[in-house]
Amino acid sequence: MNLGKVIGTVVSTRKEPSMDGLKLMLVRYVDSEGKETGGHVVAADAVGAGPDELVLVASGSSARQTAATDKKPVDAVIMAIVDSWDIDGTVKYKK
Repeated sequence: MNLGKVIGTVVSTRKEPSMDGLKLMLVRYVDSEGKETGGHVVAADAVGAGPDELVLVASGSSARQTAATDKKPVDAVIMAIVDSWDIDGTVKYKK
């Protein structure tokens, strides 16, 4: 899993029929301090994430293990919206 920030949406009017109804989001990865790293991914949204939210992204075969993405051709999925994280007792992020 990777931490990321939702920075946009991806719209596709023509796609594999099994992908109909899935919202696609553009996610930029962040480091342990919450700073954007520059890496990004298009991920199917399984949890209703929105712009500027910090999320957890699963990729590879794990991306097809949510109810929304089961047996669908996805390689990345937003599977959680982050409420907070801390490192060694120091809160790094709180929604």
